[in-house]
Amino acid sequence: MAIVGSGDYRYERVPSWPNMPKYWAFGAASDGAVNSKDEVHIFSRGDHPLTIWDPDGNFISSWGEATFSANPHGIYIAPNDNVWLVDRDYHIATEYTPGGETIRTLGNKLAPSPSFQGMPFNMPSGIAIAPNGELFVSDGYGGHRVHKFSAEGELLLSWGKQGTGPGEFALVHNIWVDKDSRVIVCDRENNRIQIFDANGAFIEEWTDMVQPGDVWIHDDLVYVIEQGGGNAVSIWTPNGELVTRWRGNEGAGQGTLLGGHGLCVDSHGSIYVTEIGQGERVSKFVRV
Repeated sequence: MAIVGSGDYRYERVPSWPNMPKYWAFGAASDGAVNSKDEVHIFSRGDHPLTIWDPDGNFISSWGEATFSANPHGIYIAPNDNVWLVDRDYHIATEYTPGGETIRTLGNKLAPSPSFQGMPFNMPSGIAIAPNGELFVSDGYGGHRVHKFSAEGELLLSWGKQGTGPGEFALVHNIWVDKDSRVIVCDRENNRIQIFDANGAFIEEWTDMVQPGDVWIHDDLVYVIEQGGGNAVSIWTPNGELVTRWRGNEGAGQGTLLGGHGLCVDSHGSIYVTEIGQGERVSKFVRV
């Protein structure tokens, strides 16, 4: 297999991950997350929307069948292993137990908030939890906003509007909060990541990327899936310095990336890229 990446961050794609049960398929694999046990959760648009796998690709469980719209979008696993799922077309973010029982829902199902009002939600895309338990939702396709909630689910603050300036968004595609409570926002159609403090004050932007679609932090490194420019995985320092990047056409004949949309990283540093392109698959990259 071809080696991608560079320096200390070189990777090889696992030829076939996971071990899919007979007659099953992901459909478009939208996003992934890893819990405290390194169980990989894939949120996809097929018949089995939430599937759970061990790192070797062995099937553990699934739930959520016939629960979501045609466009389930983002997943985030809380420190207690509860699972947050963001359904773009239902306009909600829902917290579940690890086994799939509903705990609470933010937003109103099938009731989008008018964009001009700036209230949650209009086609949200992702959710992340700050160190203090506050919740941040990227209100992505229609809202052009970030919403901050208390740990109990009370709306505290919203910021953003459609545009290209600092604090403005073209498409808020996903979100993360780092250990310093910086809010990292994938402003996809503006080809940048914007970084804010926990109160929505603009800090900086990273622009050396093409259509950033998802972000994950592991061991103080920022992992990004770039949906444009032939698709890419890029890894950054917290200060925005590029560590390595590889594009979808690297490793000729290996089908390195086929429409990456989301990503997550396990405790061993392996990267899982969820793909909605022609492959409709998940690609696992292990460090070499």
